[in-house]
Amino acid sequence: MQIETPPKNKTVYSQDEAFAASVEYFKGDDLAARVWVNKYALKDSDGNIYEKTPDDMHRRIAKEIARIEQRYSNPLTEDEIFDAIKDFKYIVPQGSPMAGIGNPYQIASLSNCFVIGNDGDSDSYGGIMKIDQEQVQLMKRRGGVGHDLSHIRPKGSPVKNSALTSTGIVPFMERYSNSTREVAQDGRRGALMLSVSINHPDSEDFIDAKMEQGKVTGANVSVRMDNAFMQAVKDGKNYTQKYPIFSDNPKYSKEIEAEKLWKKIVHNAWKSAEPGILFWDTIINESVPDCYADLGYKTVSTNPCGEIPLCPYDSCRLLAINLFSYVEYPFTKKASFNFDLFKKHIGIAQRIMDDIIDLELEKVDAIIEKIDADPQSEEIKAVERNLWKNIQTKANEGRRTGIGITAEGDMLAALGIKYGSSEGIDFSVEIHKTVALEAYRASVYAAKERGAFKIFDSEREKNNPFILRLKDADEKLYYDMLEYGRRNIALLTIAPTGTTSLMTQTTSGIEPVFLPVYKRRRKVNPNDKNVRVDFVDEVGDSWEEYVVFHHRFKQWMEANGIATGKNYSQEELNKIVKKSPYYKATSNDVDWMSKVRMQGAVQKWVDHSISVTINLPNDASEELVGKLYLEAWQAGCKGVTVYRDGSRSGVLISNEEKKAEENETLTAFPTKRPEILEADVVRFQNSKDKWIAFIGLIDGKPYEIFTGFADDEDGILIPRWVNEGVIIKNRNEDGSSRYDFQYKNKRGYKTTIEGLSHKFNPEFWNYAKLISSTLRHGMPIEKAVELINSLQLDTESINTWKNGVARALKRYVADGTEARKQKCENCNSTSLIYQEGCLTCKDCGSSKCG
Repeated sequence: MQIETPPKNKTVYSQDEAFAASVEYFKGDDLAARVWVNKYALKDSDGNIYEKTPDDMHRRIAKEIARIEQRYSNPLTEDEIFDAIKDFKYIVPQGSPMAGIGNPYQIASLSNCFVIGNDGDSDSYGGIMKIDQEQVQLMKRRGGVGHDLSHIRPKGSPVKNSALTSTGIVPFMERYSNSTREVAQDGRRGALMLSVSINHPDSEDFIDAKMEQGKVTGANVSVRMDNAFMQAVKDGKNYTQKYPIFSDNPKYSKEIEAEKLWKKIVHNAWKSAEPGILFWDTIINESVPDCYADLGYKTVSTNPCGEIPLCPYDSCRLLAINLFSYVEYPFTKKASFNFDLFKKHIGIAQRIMDDIIDLELEKVDAIIEKIDADPQSEEIKAVERNLWKNIQTKANEGRRTGIGITAEGDMLAALGIKYGSSEGIDFSVEIHKTVALEAYRASVYAAKERGAFKIFDSEREKNNPFILRLKDADEKLYYDMLEYGRRNIALLTIAPTGTTSLMTQTTSGIEPVFLPVYKRRRKVNPNDKNVRVDFVDEVGDSWEEYVVFHHRFKQWMEANGIATGKNYSQEELNKIVKKSPYYKATSNDVDWMSKVRMQGAVQKWVDHSISVTINLPNDASEELVGKLYLEAWQAGCKGVTVYRDGSRSGVLISNEEKKAEENETLTAFPTKRPEILEADVVRFQNSKDKWIAFIGLIDGKPYEIFTGFADDEDGILIPRWVNEGVIIKNRNEDGSSRYDFQYKNKRGYKTTIEGLSHKFNPEFWNYAKLISSTLRHGMPIEKAVELINSLQLDTESINTWKNGVARALKRYVADGTEARKQKCENCNSTSLIYQEGCLTCKDCGSSKCG
């Protein structure tokens, strides 16, 4: 193993220098430049930046991959690798590989996602706590995590401890969700997927868990649907749930109306975009790794976005191929797709992916070495060390890769093909079939040169539907695989490309364009010469509106002689869009059933899964959501997510309804404080200090909030497992006397901390009373957050407190709520909404928490 050491005498660039150079690199695209500098430029823990433009990063990556290539015959050179990855044009390592390859300043994995789990008696408290710790250990190294809860005993089951009966799945959902939120650092949230089988007796509780405001906000949730349940829904029949799930001799079973539970799933997805659905029998039956289920490769859950189903302790690294770059003469009548170059680059991409596994194994070695060198006791380090040893084993044994694509929407537009049309679906299928055949061919050639993955057995795979599809398409490839084996257990995915697509300046993943053209605002000085003021906001600031074109739409305009520097009216823009190949091909335009059928057709050539969202307008019916889910199952999709515009906060309301709702809110709370309030306890880190917030609730809405330091000699000392089910009592109704805090301990007895108000810094307490009074008189939570953020406070400590109060309250803001008076730090847009306590930009998709 080569231990990376920080380079000596390297040039250090300031943030401004790197940003200016990157803006020039991205031809004026300040959003792409900001994303690259903030997320991917090489920097140390002190913030020193060692790369000026992405060219430096791509050279760093090429150098490391070339080092691995030297271990094998017929190695690629550094320049060959650099030419394939430079300018984000052809091959694009995603996320963790881009940031971590050749990075000597961090000890972190190169994997984008992991799944964890237990064998045997995994629903014991010990097993559940072990998963909680493993999840945190992975997230602190920036990995997304998934795990399944189907092994946990249903609510009310007998247990041999003091509780006598099991609490069921939901409390553990909240535990894992809270852990995800706690591990977030510097505004970056952890990513978690929780899944459960529809066969589990608690699945209905699981499906409902996120419908209560503020609950399970740190996780995505998906239900594993089996074919028997889907058929029961289609036929209007009953369905039997069991524990253990699918057991021939279950300890517990119950018969349910399949259609009734189905309607609840559909309703919740219509209202809140969750739960997502995983068609589990399709996933398992199609899965090549599940041919080795008895050897530890049984798929149990997926990564947070659902595109990589995994067995426990397996991981995956992602890479995208930029489809747009293979269109020659784009947006013209001569446009064509260069399949020869495409096939060549797929082979190189698969080879690079295999090299990245070797680099990952070096990173895991370094992580284990660090754990061994840490001063904690062996007992404390055991879970973390065993976790990484298990991950090391799976990566070394199966060598799983995750080759995907981006820019599918732009590729089709550049060829003059409408996204979602029959022609578009057929061409996309041809593209993904080519990816599958060439990636598997490269893996077979790599097996010939480097050796097959350790447990390869063609006999196990001979009846796998995906492998048989490859055989039908290319018999020579199939028989070569029988002779030489395959280097990698599974190879393909289609992931969301997020920030990657900002740097490729294309549409994301398999998705169509979101909008080909939109308007933004920038603040201007009305006294400057030649300035145009289009809008004056409520505080008197002047703004100029300007048009932003999607990069490839702008390229279409240039190819067709349409000026891009003109300030068009909306009517003129509409006419221009109507002439383009993007017309009626945006995420909101594409026929929903066509998109589902396209996903099912493409899925036949993707051995893992596809992350794709079906976007629906706000007025879409629950019936339509149900039809889309059924169509997705029948089309052969492995999973599906439906997002109805504005659904995160329920149905959007008209101005008249909103006024009525606000008036109702203003009179909903009693201004005379009840003697006893139920409360939530929120824990978080703020400026590296541990903080705690007590949030008094009425009807689940914040009525008061008190925040301060936690768990030290100057703070509030309460058990870390106390997060909910508590009360705050006050002796005087006006709050002039002390407040007491009371909770039930693990044995059910009440424990009281008297004089809670005296435990806080008096300045914190007085400001908290002020904020609480605005809540008690009905100020909407998002406006209370705005008020808190606008406070001009003198000392650093009180400003830190202010940030903590705002952070604690944000989790109660309804998803989809617009954030006024705030701008996106990436693109300067004012189109910000709250999503699970985070501010998300509707224009560029960036998110900031905390």
